[in-house]
Amino acid sequence: MNLHHFTSDRSQPVDQIYLFGMQITRTSLVDAAGTVLGWCVAPRGESCRFVVTPNVDHAVLFQSNPELQVAYSEASLVLADGAPLVLASRMFGRHLPERVAGSDLVPQIFGSVGSPLRVFLLGAEPGIGERAAACIEQQWPGVQVVGTYSPPVGFEAIDGENERIFAAVEAADADLLVIGFGAPRQEIWAYRHRKSLEAKVAICAGATIDFLAGHRRRSPVWMRRLGLEWLHRVCAEPRRLARRYARDAWVFPQLLWREWRRSCA
Repeated sequence: MNLHHFTSDRSQPVDQIYLFGMQITRTSLVDAAGTVLGWCVAPRGESCRFVVTPNVDHAVLFQSNPELQVAYSEASLVLADGAPLVLASRMFGRHLPERVAGSDLVPQIFGSVGSPLRVFLLGAEPGIGERAAACIEQQWPGVQVVGTYSPPVGFEAIDGENERIFAAVEAADADLLVIGFGAPRQEIWAYRHRKSLEAKVAICAGATIDFLAGHRRRSPVWMRRLGLEWLHRVCAEPRRLARRYARDAWVFPQLLWREWRRSCA
């Protein structure tokens, strides 16, 4: 599949649904990858396009984080990562076609290239980006990892650190920037600095760099198909994720109730 077969028309209308306050793009994994690849061969505009992939946790955070709300409103694609979001869309008659997780989207893009794609990996722990780069280039020869960088903890407040990142991305002449800071930091950071990032597209991809490096294991495919990837993750990282999922289990039903009342109004 050749990169130049994809559209790069910035005026192309985007089919969206409204759910939990978010405007989510109605698209499939294959079509989303094609859209991103089209942008990767087009000239860069005034700012770097960025893609966000909300799941249940993101939907919960979105309700009380004004800057995250603004970031989502400026995103070029908002893709439903969480299976519960897809199910909710169908409950309310809005019918998202399928889950489009960032950790599926990035490999789908890599596997679809026919012309060289220049990629920069930003995030994950030190050394993980380099491991991911080696795995990527071995599995997808059409992908060139032109740079990796693991910012220090709290880098946003460190003088000159953002400028160091901008300079590295520009020097690498990256088409695609994969950001792995975790939500909501990555989405807000991409929004704040989209005009300074000299890449054509950025994907806010969470733990995707860790998965590509083999540093963390994704859940089995059958768990993903049943919408149980969250269970695998909380079992793998209970200290980090148990409190988050407990909060989401309390708040998300309230969001469903509120959405149902709104749809009946």
